[in-house]
Formats: sequence, structure tokens, C-alpha cells
Amino acid sequence: MNKTQPDGKISPQDLQNKLQAFQDGVQGKVDDKKSTLLAVGGGVVVVLILVFFLLGKRSGKKKTTLVEIKRI
Repeated sequence: MNKTQPDGKISPQDLQNKLQAFQDGVQGKVDDKKSTLLAVGGGVVVVLILVFFLLGKRSGKKKTTLVEIKRI
């Protein structure tokens, strides 16, 4: 791979090679972290659903009217 042409200019092929190498490095790092991030995201979603369920259940109990009927 030529870094520059003999007259000191950078060729389009040089730029393309450099950008491709950069993209390959970034893509490798993203692929490594992807499964971990999906697992953590799934755990967060489950916890949030559980919290909202429990808060809604508590709120429903506070607003429920209790009617007692006594026989005289």
C-alpha cells in the first residue's frame, strides 16, 4: 500500500484503504459488545415492567372503594 504518490499527493485508493481498515476495527468492537448490550437491555426491560406492574397494583388498591354490608 502506497501512502502517497511520488508527488506527495494522497490517492483515492489510499483514503479508501484507510477508511476500510478503520471501519473493520470499529465493526469488530461493536460485534463483541452487541450480545452483552442486548442481554443488559433485556434485563432492564424486565425490571421496568415488574416495577410498573407493582406500582399499578399498589395504586389500584389505594383507589378501590371497600363497601361493607351489615345485617341489622
